[in-house]
Amino acid sequence: MSSFFIRCLTANGRQAFTPSLLPRSLVKHSGLFTPRSYLINRTMATGGDDTDKPPKHENRLAKEMSPYLLQHAHNPVDWYPWGQEAFDKAKAENKLIFLSVGYSTCHWCHVMERESFENIETGKIMNKHFISIKVDREERPDVDKMYMTFIQATQGGGGWPMSVWLTPDLKPVVGGTYFPPKDHFGRPGFPTILSRIAKMWEEKRDQLNSQGTMIIDALMQNTAVKKTGQSIPGKESQDKCYSQLEQSYDEQYGGFGQAPKFPQPVNFNFLFQLYASEASSDRGMKCMDMALHTLKMMARGGIHDHISQGFHRYSTDRFWHVPHFEKMLYDQGQLAVTYAIAYQISKDELYADITRDILTYVSRDLSDKNGGFYSAEDADSFPNETAEQRKEGSFCVWTEKDIRRLLSDNVAGSDSVKLSDVFVKHYGISQSGNVSFEHDPHGELQNQNVLIIRGEIEDTASVCNLDRTTTTEALAKCRNILYTERQKRPKPHLDSKMITSWNGLMISGFAKAGQALDSEEYTQRAVRAANFVKKHMYDKASGCLLRSCYAGQSGDITQISVPINGFVDDYAYLIRALLDLYEACYDEAWLEWAAELQSKQDELFWDSEGAAYFTVPDGDSTILVRMKEDQDGAEPSANSVSAMNLLRLANYLDNKNWLDKAEALLTVFGERLRKIPIALPEMVCALMYQQSTPKQIIIRGDRDAEDTKQLLECVHSFYIPNKVLILADGNAESFLYKTLKVLPTLEMLENKATAYVCENYACQLPVNTVAELERLLTNP
Repeated sequence: MSSFFIRCLTANGRQAFTPSLLPRSLVKHSGLFTPRSYLINRTMATGGDDTDKPPKHENRLAKEMSPYLLQHAHNPVDWYPWGQEAFDKAKAENKLIFLSVGYSTCHWCHVMERESFENIETGKIMNKHFISIKVDREERPDVDKMYMTFIQATQGGGGWPMSVWLTPDLKPVVGGTYFPPKDHFGRPGFPTILSRIAKMWEEKRDQLNSQGTMIIDALMQNTAVKKTGQSIPGKESQDKCYSQLEQSYDEQYGGFGQAPKFPQPVNFNFLFQLYASEASSDRGMKCMDMALHTLKMMARGGIHDHISQGFHRYSTDRFWHVPHFEKMLYDQGQLAVTYAIAYQISKDELYADITRDILTYVSRDLSDKNGGFYSAEDADSFPNETAEQRKEGSFCVWTEKDIRRLLSDNVAGSDSVKLSDVFVKHYGISQSGNVSFEHDPHGELQNQNVLIIRGEIEDTASVCNLDRTTTTEALAKCRNILYTERQKRPKPHLDSKMITSWNGLMISGFAKAGQALDSEEYTQRAVRAANFVKKHMYDKASGCLLRSCYAGQSGDITQISVPINGFVDDYAYLIRALLDLYEACYDEAWLEWAAELQSKQDELFWDSEGAAYFTVPDGDSTILVRMKEDQDGAEPSANSVSAMNLLRLANYLDNKNWLDKAEALLTVFGERLRKIPIALPEMVCALMYQQSTPKQIIIRGDRDAEDTKQLLECVHSFYIPNKVLILADGNAESFLYKTLKVLPTLEMLENKATAYVCENYACQLPVNTVAELERLLTNP
């Protein structure tokens, strides 16, 4: 059975190099798999309807906590959540399972619900012939990953909603994504497909069962990541990763590849780390330029919300102009880190401002009062209070008439220039709208404007005959007025589910911003979120993480009847967050918890035979294939993050076992790192760290003393990706003092805070001034 790689683009922005897993005979079997035409990219569509009428139907999903499942609680479909009740019923009645996977801010999930799942006749067909299960992919990434791999292998691509038909023992036999509600131009609609599959199950049951077994066997065989006997890759991986990114780089507008364009912070992480390793070389400068230019163009584009802050999911065009309007927590967390690093490197206030912009949005709109972070805001909302149909982007766009009406005052100090004149020029406002038909095929954005900055502030000032300061102040006033006006509009749906892994990404965002921007406010917000996770998403008795928790109607934190245990990404992202948090607040309790969680992650997910981490622990019979994530996409793979976590912890705690694990992990992915490192840029970062000599920077001093703070601020003013920063406060009973034998030997010079810069804990002569420390950090 041959295996080859297909480059595909899925709905969450993942550029996947997906193995074609199944035998040709299965993929080509007549009538079995859905047409690939249903996987065509769609950028805009109409959303679902809302009414004030009491629901006519209620199914089992009404008892769930997931916002996505609750959205389907009043469908005429007899939905089940993923669980034993549904599986037992499918076996007892010998019916196929129809599995529908999506998430609450998924635009095309809304469309399919409105068109099909709210349709009574369609519901009757589903209820008669199938056991229907609805899954929130954000709650159950293990279920989503297993069956999405099947879809990608058979279709060459995938997305959400994901639709899969399973045998009663959960083996996939038919799959696709979105299905239209009616037959059209010879292509079957969803009811026709349901009827055909039901008939096939009735007439060819043994064949489908046999085929399902073959599919699972193929998935097991071809998704296995095993030791190959090869060594850890050398510099060729970073060279090839750079080359692959450089070849796809858009010199004019930034980003990599053509439309649609996704942020993909893992690419920036790699470019910044390669730059840091060879800052004086032409290649190093090119890395910095590609990253900074892309971040600047993103900040100027419509993917950036210029009024309510934060970033939308992706751009439908090359110019970062017309976005898919949903906002995801995982984007905000990663981009906050990226922009903070961009500021550390460039010292350009633009990147500091955008970092603050992201964190303002998250603090205001995605923060629970108890300290956690919500998951997402939807792309769709009602255009006004009387509208009966949601539209994508309606919360965010403006007509030129609106702008002229709302910004009718004169600019301060001018008798002839109105605020609207400045705003229209600077943000590319057009009377007929600035969105082309190509990016609005359904006409939802007709005459509307998506804000984008195409020129410089000086250009706007010159056209309006104003000075730079006056122009800047006028634009700030305009944004405040429009923000107030926007709050009067019907708001998009908020997914108030809180996910451990994404909270980890956001904790890193606040912690890294606290370091780079010297902000105690940001650091303390990260501390508060970490305390929230430990209280509500961690079982102290077992030492295990939970996947999620939920905001109750009364503002309290609630949990489902059977909480979902954490997956490997929950551990990996949170461990990284705790390491970042320690380096921001120097509370050893976070470092100690990170070490405990790493040990638990090793226990639950490590493959003792083949190395690396499975996505799920052993023992869940409903997950037929235990996989290892080998792709960095919208989120980095847990194996990539874990490789760096292991290396950092090994150096923090002088733990050779974790160093060995990191090297084993890098070795098992060696072939992928050599051939297509662009699939794993985050893991290439870990590989570069492993090949460097980590720099231990130990500040010996009183945590609250001013001279200690000055030395720590000095360290954080530099981007040093291979650093291990430790505050040694002299407490012989502390976790670090008991772990690292070198710490008790370090003294303060002249009773002042003192910096030790070490490699392999062999230290250079200590220094106790900022100037001397800067010299050590810049001249290794």
